[in-house]
Amino acid sequence: MEKVEQINDALSHIDLKDKQLNHKNTILEEKSFTYALQLVNSSVLSMALKSAIELGAFDIINKAGIGAKLSAKDIAEEFSCKNPDAATMLDRILRLLANHSIVDCVVVDDENGPPPHLQRLYSMAPVTKYFVSNGGGGSLAPLMVFTHDKIAFESWYQLKDAILEGGTPFNMVHGKHIFQYANLNSSFNQLFNIAMISGTTLTMNKIVESYKGFEHINKLIDVGGGLGIALNIITSKYPHIQGVNFDLPQVIERASPYPGIASLAYIYIYIYIYIYIYIYIYI
Repeated sequence: MEKVEQINDALSHIDLKDKQLNHKNTILEEKSFTYALQLVNSSVLSMALKSAIELGAFDIINKAGIGAKLSAKDIAEEFSCKNPDAATMLDRILRLLANHSIVDCVVVDDENGPPPHLQRLYSMAPVTKYFVSNGGGGSLAPLMVFTHDKIAFESWYQLKDAILEGGTPFNMVHGKHIFQYANLNSSFNQLFNIAMISGTTLTMNKIVESYKGFEHINKLIDVGGGLGIALNIITSKYPHIQGVNFDLPQVIERASPYPGIASLAYIYIYIYIYIYIYIYIYI
């Protein structure tokens, strides 16, 4: 009789273990399915973020002051639009962004509002500051807008074909290299330059704060240096460095002059020859 009870206890223990394992597998399956749904709809988040940037929603919250909490209606009233549903539509976007901690959100009582007499108020989250148009301090907002601009974003639709057939997605869509396209399309070129200036300013300021590798460099060449923003930030902190900015002729002619930086243009095929000659003669 005692052995029977021991066997029953062992079987019960095994059954409990099986139930626990099945429960864990069920939870894992549900998490995997939920994550798969998030991936399917992942483009919604980036496009919602782009729209909020272009609407100036983050700038409006930021200008309201430290700790300010605004409703979607408060924010939409700052827009120049005639759409009576703007606040409702904006609220849906901000709810999504709040779910991903891009903005903070609290729900408060609103006796004057429609049932259920509740209102969502939005404020700055730690990451929001990177999407605010903060002038010379740098921002990721222009880079976000550029990478999701229709002209740039269309390249992703050719990624599969580029892998199967060879080639560059942007060239396949627009018939020319992105830099050639930018040289012929002033609005796209401006969008690109603003994105590079803002993103570079933010990134390089963080680099020079902690990286000490520039202290013993006398001459620094930035190949593909664009408008010279990165070099200017470096040489401003380390004025003993002589900077050389290499880039395409149409880029160099638009670059602002900076103290201690020489700008030289190159053509694709001769880039390495130019660099070699400059290093050999001048350095």
